[in-house]
Amino acid sequence: MRKNWLEKVGEIVSGKKGRWIIVICWLVIAAIVNISFPQASKEKNDLAANLVSTSPSQQAKKVADKEFSTNSGTPALLTWYRASGLTNQDLVQIQKYSQELDQHPVKYQETVVPLYRFPLPVLKGQLSKDGTTIVLPVIFKKNQEVDALAGGIKELKDKTTSIFSTNPSKGKISDQTKLVLRITGPAAIGVDAKNLFSQGDLSLLLGTVSIVLILLLLIYRSPILAIIPLVGVGIAYGVINPILGGIGRAGLTTFDSQSLSIMTVLLFGAGTDYCLFLISRYRGFLEKERDKQLAMKMAFQGSAGAIAMSGLTVIFSLLVLLMAKYGSVHRFALPFSLSILIMMVASLTLIPALLSILGRSSFYPFVPRTREMKEARALKKGKALPSEKAKTGLGMKLGNLIVQKPWHILAFTLLFLGVFAFYATTISYTYDTLSSFPKDMPSREGFKLISEHFNPGELAPVQVMIQTDGKGISVKKELESLSFVANVSEGVPGAENKQIISYNVELKANPYSNKAMNEIPLLRSKTEKVLQDSHIDSVSKKVWIGGQTSEQYDTRKTTNDDSKVIIPVVISMIAILLLLYLRSITATAYLIATVLLSYSSALGLGWVILHYLFGVTAIQGFIPLYAFVFIVALGEDYNIFMMSSIWKKNRQMPLMQAIKEGVAESGAVITSAGLILAGTFAVLTTLPIQILVHFGTITAIGVLLDTFIVRPLLVPAITVLLGKMAFWPSKRNMPEVHQNIDYENE
Repeated sequence: MRKNWLEKVGEIVSGKKGRWIIVICWLVIAAIVNISFPQASKEKNDLAANLVSTSPSQQAKKVADKEFSTNSGTPALLTWYRASGLTNQDLVQIQKYSQELDQHPVKYQETVVPLYRFPLPVLKGQLSKDGTTIVLPVIFKKNQEVDALAGGIKELKDKTTSIFSTNPSKGKISDQTKLVLRITGPAAIGVDAKNLFSQGDLSLLLGTVSIVLILLLLIYRSPILAIIPLVGVGIAYGVINPILGGIGRAGLTTFDSQSLSIMTVLLFGAGTDYCLFLISRYRGFLEKERDKQLAMKMAFQGSAGAIAMSGLTVIFSLLVLLMAKYGSVHRFALPFSLSILIMMVASLTLIPALLSILGRSSFYPFVPRTREMKEARALKKGKALPSEKAKTGLGMKLGNLIVQKPWHILAFTLLFLGVFAFYATTISYTYDTLSSFPKDMPSREGFKLISEHFNPGELAPVQVMIQTDGKGISVKKELESLSFVANVSEGVPGAENKQIISYNVELKANPYSNKAMNEIPLLRSKTEKVLQDSHIDSVSKKVWIGGQTSEQYDTRKTTNDDSKVIIPVVISMIAILLLLYLRSITATAYLIATVLLSYSSALGLGWVILHYLFGVTAIQGFIPLYAFVFIVALGEDYNIFMMSSIWKKNRQMPLMQAIKEGVAESGAVITSAGLILAGTFAVLTTLPIQILVHFGTITAIGVLLDTFIVRPLLVPAITVLLGKMAFWPSKRNMPEVHQNIDYENE
């Protein structure tokens, strides 16, 4: 009889020679790729563009760079502040400091505003209205790496010690008596951001490994078994990291620190889940089979299909992110799908090989044995073997409750999930990346000082450019007439095309706020109307609006457009996979519906926790799309595992009994897997980067809702109420592909 791929691979991973060959091959591959390729962290690009070149703000940037470029480099804004007001002595020392920088520049410094040449009365005119703040711009040379800028920023701070009695960069803003220096602007923000992610890399890895190890020890109470998944995932991680680094160096993809951070927790969380499904089956067969090789072969055949299906579901869902136009989302696709693919292969080869080598000793001190082996041990010790009792526990009690009171369970779960799904509609979003960094980050503190003590619009004016076609048109008065505009500069002609005129528009609102973003279309419509009234054709192509506010407006529009494309595609793709796997339209429909409800509830509950408990005023606008892909793809896996158990049981017993036993048998291993996966995502909340904190919180909540509400309560309750209709239109209770899928009660 011809063997299928499960039987062939199962024989290899459980064979005396094959298992050793597999382990050695993985170690050799890991060594080769680590020698041949750089680590992924060496090739990451935290400055990669997020907006496509065709977006309006980027088109405006091209025009501005060509016609109005000052050839300036990267600015650092040295913000000096004294709560009680800057004194004459402070200003004299700041002048000496600017002279020092002018005469002895720091590394990569291009220019500095020579404040030392300003008479004191003129210098005071540069102060904020309340007299507490002044800004000294320092320009670094163009196209410098962040590491190079970091050296220059450090020198800027070091130079203060020779002029000021105390180091102003170490003072606290809340101190009413001291002069404080905070360096902000693009140069300092880039340096601070890289330092944050660099500090988080090691802590994230250690935190993830620690939480997985602790949970495995609590679940299995076996030190060896707790280490095996970590060893397997660790070796897979050792292969993935340099391969990704090599792909990055070859220019085939771009990834950033954020992508690598989430990839790490996804790898350890999903990888450990796959291990648990195999371990659970292996232990069950070790209690039935004396031969550990045969037990592994049977366990592999019983779990490999589910592991492969789980991995493919996540891989395809992540690959859909390639359709995203927003760079930060698009850059997730390849690193994540590649890591899951390699981890899936490791789960189907390396992990079973390691378990096969160690055999029963993997579970020490709670070694699984057959009935005959237990009797022999008891006889040797002169003890009687106690009679085995039927397995009962929380899982079976829960199954009985669901079968007896499905309407009560359905009403409770829908009410619980529905309430928090409603809260998802109240979420406030922000597109200001700086706001996601810690409040005490120096560059963010400096930015806050500038925004609070100067006109907010001065921070980042909107650049409005028009093509006049030589008609001498001006839009200054029309723009000034808008209620939300504070000031409009005189028009400046372009360097090459004198018919292109540029205006700097200062808004009254914070240029990084949602309110300011909403004013961008109004600026455009007002400007286009002036051109239309002057009988200029194709006005939409002759108006460009640039600046940070315009870029944030495009970010919001782009991420919203991405969601409208990606979410339906992911849902459709998972629906197709479920139909092929379960062969039931009914089951496919309600499994997808329950996960979508779980996702909405996770957003709402996450917002309740973040907003009402931790005072978060807004979350990053692209987090819902991030969370959707992970919660839906990973959550659907758990539903499949449980439904597979019910499907198989129903081949041998009535449906109601199959639901009881399916809930009980799948419960323990899926609950364990859910706890570990949620725990790994929760590690992100320990990092100082608020984007990852918010994402980790919402995704962990989504996994927990799937684990403890949707999978054990809502889905089986719906199945009870639908009865045989749950299988429609399949005429068989259980697709052939599921015959070997089953999970023993822990």
